[in-house]
Amino acid sequence: MKVSESWLREWINPDIDTQAIVDQLTMAGIEVDATEPVAGAFSGVVVGEIVSIEQHPDADKLRVCQVSGHPDGEHVQVVCGAPNARAGIKVPFATVGAQLPGDFKIKKAKLRGVESFGMLCAQTELEAGDDDDGLWELAVDAPTGTDLRDYLNLNDTVIEVDITPNRGDCLSVRGLARELGVINRHPVNAAAAETVTASIKDALPVALEAGDACSRYLGRVIRGVDVSAPSPLWLQEKLRRSGIRSIDAVVDVTNYVLLELGQPMHAFDLAKIDGGIHVRQAKAGEKLTLLDEQEVELAEGTLLIVDNSQPLAMAGIMGGLASSVTAQTTDLFLESAFFNPLAIAGRARSYGLHTDSSHRFERGVDYQLARDAIERATALLLEIVGGQAGPVIEQVNDQLPAPASVVLRRERIKSGLSIELSDNEVSDILTRLGFAVSGTVDGWKVAVPSWRFDVSIEADLLEELARIYGYNRLPTKVPTQSMTIQSHTESQVTLTSLRRHLVARRFQEVVTYSFIDPKLAAQFEPEIDPVALQNPISADMAVMRTSLLPGLVTALRYNLNRQQGRIRMFESGQKFVPGADGVAQTPTLAGLVYGPLADENWADSTQKVDFYDLKGDIESLVGVTGREAELAFAAGSHPALHPGQTAEVILGGKPIGVIGAIHPVLQGQLGLPDGVFVFELALNNLLEARVPAFNPLSRFPAVRRDLALVVDKTQPVNQLLQSITDSAGDYLSDLKVFDLYVGKGIDPHRKSVALGLTFQHPSRTLNDDEINGFIDSVVADVTQKYGATLR
Repeated sequence: MKVSESWLREWINPDIDTQAIVDQLTMAGIEVDATEPVAGAFSGVVVGEIVSIEQHPDADKLRVCQVSGHPDGEHVQVVCGAPNARAGIKVPFATVGAQLPGDFKIKKAKLRGVESFGMLCAQTELEAGDDDDGLWELAVDAPTGTDLRDYLNLNDTVIEVDITPNRGDCLSVRGLARELGVINRHPVNAAAAETVTASIKDALPVALEAGDACSRYLGRVIRGVDVSAPSPLWLQEKLRRSGIRSIDAVVDVTNYVLLELGQPMHAFDLAKIDGGIHVRQAKAGEKLTLLDEQEVELAEGTLLIVDNSQPLAMAGIMGGLASSVTAQTTDLFLESAFFNPLAIAGRARSYGLHTDSSHRFERGVDYQLARDAIERATALLLEIVGGQAGPVIEQVNDQLPAPASVVLRRERIKSGLSIELSDNEVSDILTRLGFAVSGTVDGWKVAVPSWRFDVSIEADLLEELARIYGYNRLPTKVPTQSMTIQSHTESQVTLTSLRRHLVARRFQEVVTYSFIDPKLAAQFEPEIDPVALQNPISADMAVMRTSLLPGLVTALRYNLNRQQGRIRMFESGQKFVPGADGVAQTPTLAGLVYGPLADENWADSTQKVDFYDLKGDIESLVGVTGREAELAFAAGSHPALHPGQTAEVILGGKPIGVIGAIHPVLQGQLGLPDGVFVFELALNNLLEARVPAFNPLSRFPAVRRDLALVVDKTQPVNQLLQSITDSAGDYLSDLKVFDLYVGKGIDPHRKSVALGLTFQHPSRTLNDDEINGFIDSVVADVTQKYGATLR
């Protein structure tokens, strides 16, 4: 937002210079982007009047003007080529010797044989505006001969501020003046908002039909206006210096009130309104031609101002062309309202628009301001365009924002800001900011003013105190925290230790998005309906992941496309699975291997990784917890995995995850040339560890016996080992498989499993009879359970 310093000083004029104002606003959290003079550096330019004008004898586009206003008091001849040069107008007159921007000095000259003693100027030639269509026409009552800089107060500075979204109250001269008043402890000269007494009884009925989207609406009829009446120069100048072009007196007044008070307003041509005003949401298929002549199809949920037959305006954004004020307008309907920021936010952008009104309503406009604004605008309109005003019609529903109050405690000031403020200083700062303060035992109860939408909790009040006290005055303090060493239980391992172990096994950790493509989610777990995002970043990141595997496979494809052929990666994170009790967020560890088993080398680099390589990685990982004896694998199934190469991972008798190869069909759909092997484990169970316990070492010799058992070819060896452990007795100290044979001499449907059984007693030497008894018990057990025979 741009505002001239002179306008700001009409409201508050502390004894400080421009730079001090800029510094104070910046330190108060209102960043100043730039300052610039309202006009270029020039001198010797006065208000001149063209007394008479004649055509140049030798040039069609030049005319010879007689101009009054020279310091000598005589008429001066000036040759001018501006198309709007004519007798009777007052314009900037640069006399001989004047210095114009760009170090250009005016001298006596001859133009096509006719002498010229000066120059008549356009706005751009004085760097005082953008209008270069002709001479800069001044007000008819401009005093001839007066120095132009003094007459227009061009020794002024434009201050451009960048307001953060939470400080919409500072998008006005009044708001900035209020801040400077608090900082400088200086009174603010508020513009008068006197009530305009109605001279006619004309009014329009108003109906609020949009709930809390519009909870207050004020309107007023003004009849008999003269739209052709020009805006006064002071009004045009204030608008120009704020970056707004003067259009006509009615629009200029509404823009002026917007800049002065911060209340967006709109004026309708009363003759173009059918019946009355309704504030409601748009209906499907409705269209509106805006003031910029753009026709838009209105989306449902867009807040509208309508009459009995058609939409008139997009509320809080832009008016419609059909009800706009034109040169033929004689009667006005003036609007001033409060629109909920949530009802306006994002609407303008959805139509490719951004207006001064939407900029303010999106951030929040004082819900108590509408009446002051309509009274102020009415007074200005009656002064400039004349007319008679009707009564103010106000409609308010029960959804108007309620006044807020916040409790502020004394101890929070010291702990939050590291300073001690007296009670009087706290009350003084908050009171000058517009808060109503009442004391309590522990501090204050603070009533928030209607223009401060951003203050709702105690921390907000601390920020206000810090802003006004001065951020630069706050002490610099290094944060300190008393820390205690966390106790570490041996019954748990940390995720960090598991990560380090996988890294040691040449895995690389990756982090993928929790949002994935719905199509990819359906390919991996078609039976689960994932949680959809209400506002996704993109179409391929529209649902929450129910597995970490889609992210890993996506990372694999990314690497393969960049010529990385050997991939070993893992990820730890949450997966989000919807259920009857809501969305379950499960900590998960997943991994993926692909490509050669080893890096390229001179000996052998052709062997590919397989299921058993990844199975070994999991066994090694579980070894970190000391529970490798509790680990088992059982045939399993998963919709995204190969039915013959999928196993359920069981730890301590509980399933904790799955391991397997990506299904060949899915592998083809994803464009993966070779087999991909993955695992996914629940972290909560995997982090449980076995507490180490010491067993005394036996001093007596161990005895080993080997057995070769012939069993069914489909018999899982893991079950066989468990049965032998249970039946071999308490002195079995080791059991291992050292050979597996199928082929000649054995039934083709059976296999031979060679086992080494080691027995050791802690306090004596076992004899042969005891060992034979153990072996007989083992053989009898496996024969009964699995039909095993000795080979």
